[in-house]
Amino acid sequence: MDEHRFTSLSPAGEWLPLVNEVGEVVGKATRRACHSGMKLLHPVVHLHVFNPAGELYLQKRSKHKDIQPGKWDTAVGGHVDYGETVETALRREAFEELGLIRFTPVFIARYVFESDLEKELVNTFMATCDELLHPHPAELDGGRFWLLRDMEALLGKHVFTPHFEHEFRRFREAGIFCYS
Repeated sequence: MDEHRFTSLSPAGEWLPLVNEVGEVVGKATRRACHSGMKLLHPVVHLHVFNPAGELYLQKRSKHKDIQPGKWDTAVGGHVDYGETVETALRREAFEELGLIRFTPVFIARYVFESDLEKELVNTFMATCDELLHPHPAELDGGRFWLLRDMEALLGKHVFTPHFEHEFRRFREAGIFCYS
């Protein structure tokens, strides 16, 4: 895979698509504007990576991130760039964050998530992977596989991002994340 294909702009100059609730592009804005509290709906991708034993991989967010630094989060997560498809963004983010190339994403859900700073249209996928993961040190402060019951015991204790906790609860209730 050509690494240079996935080179992105710096966050200050990064343009994101603005979308409606079904994902149709209706405009564009800078990343900074999307995170300014203006609640501009923009698409993101999440990939939940399981190993063959049923453990879920989480990334440790860098302490330098502008949102939720130092917390455990979804294995792969990131913005869809303006002009990019959701599938391309998912593969780009998986490669940039974990060096993950060979995986078959399974679509789980699309939903709107709103925080104090932003409003996102989240496109969520999962995959099982036995490939060795390589967290990129400029993107992440590491990562590891977790037992689902261990994560559940830490919910609400400020260990995980609120966004991850929302997805974890939602997908446990729906039977998508099951104990092994």
